[in-house]
Amino acid sequence: MIRTLLLLTWVTLLGAEIYPVDIIPPDVNRSVGKIKILDQKELIIPQISGIGFSEASDLAYDKKNKRLYMVGDKGVLYSFKASFSDKIDLLSPLDAHRLTKEGGKKFKKKVDSEGVAFDKKGHLLVSFEGKPKIGTFDLKGQRLTKQKLPNPLSNKKHYRSSNKMLESVAFHPKHGILTASELPLKKYKRREQTLYALSGKQWHFLAEPEKKSAITAIEVMDDGNVLVLERAYTKLTEPRTITLKKVYLDQISHGLCRTEVLAKMPSDKGWKNDNFEGLTRVSPHRYLMVSDDNANFFQRTLLIYFEVFE
Repeated sequence: MIRTLLLLTWVTLLGAEIYPVDIIPPDVNRSVGKIKILDQKELIIPQISGIGFSEASDLAYDKKNKRLYMVGDKGVLYSFKASFSDKIDLLSPLDAHRLTKEGGKKFKKKVDSEGVAFDKKGHLLVSFEGKPKIGTFDLKGQRLTKQKLPNPLSNKKHYRSSNKMLESVAFHPKHGILTASELPLKKYKRREQTLYALSGKQWHFLAEPEKKSAITAIEVMDDGNVLVLERAYTKLTEPRTITLKKVYLDQISHGLCRTEVLAKMPSDKGWKNDNFEGLTRVSPHRYLMVSDDNANFFQRTLLIYFEVFE
C-alpha cells in the first residue's frame, strides 16, 4: 500500500496519474488458466514532453536500464522509468519523440506505428500498418535502417485491409525478427494464422474461434516459443475476448503448430478488459500487457502485469 501511494504521488507531481484498477471478475481468482495477474494500472497522462499521450499499441522493456518504451499509433515513441518485482514498483514518464527517418527527416505522410521490440543490439524494431514495413530505430525514435520484408508481406495487396497489417514484432535469438499480420493474408482462410521470420521461415497455427479473433501482439518466451495476444472484437456494444496463447514453434503436425491457451478473458463473463494490443517480457515468465485507448474517452490505457506458469 505504501509503495502504491509513493508511486501515485511521484507521477502526480509530473502531471501524470496512475491508478490501481481491477479487470478481474469478482468470482475469479487472480490466477486464471496458466497465468497469475500480479498488478493492474490505469494510465491517465495528458502529455509527455509536450506530445499527447494516447493510443499505446505496444511495449518493449529494457531490464538493465529500467526503461519501458511504448509506441503510439500516430508515430510517437514514449519512454518511462520502470521497475518490477511482484508488483509494478515504479512507472514514471520520461520523454516522448516523434518517429523520424534517417537523419531526423520527417515522414511525408502520417505513419501508423503498431509494434515495438528490442533487437540484439539494443535498438528498437517498429512495425507499421497502412504501408507494411519494419524499421530499426534508435532510442530517440530516429530510423537507422529499413528491414527487408519477405515477399508475402511486402505487397500491401496481400493483406485483408490497410488496418490489418503488421500489428506486432518481436526478436527471437534463433530466428531473428518475427512478425505477424493482424488478420491472415488473403490467400489463407480466416483462422489460418502465420508467424513470419524476416529470413523467410513461417509457422502456421489456428486463431481462436471467436469472431474476428486477430493477432495484436507477440513476444518470445523463455523457452523460445511465442506468446501470442489475440483480440476478438467486432464493435463497442459486442463482447470483447482477450486470449493469451502459446505457440510451440517446434511442435508441428499436419502443417500447424501446436498451440496452448494460457488464459481467456471474455467481457461477457465479467472481465473488464479493453483494447489490448501490446506485450513485453520484463523478467523470466513475467510479462506486461497494454491496451490502446484509441484516443477515445470511453476507453482506457491499462497496464496488466502477469506471470505465466510453465
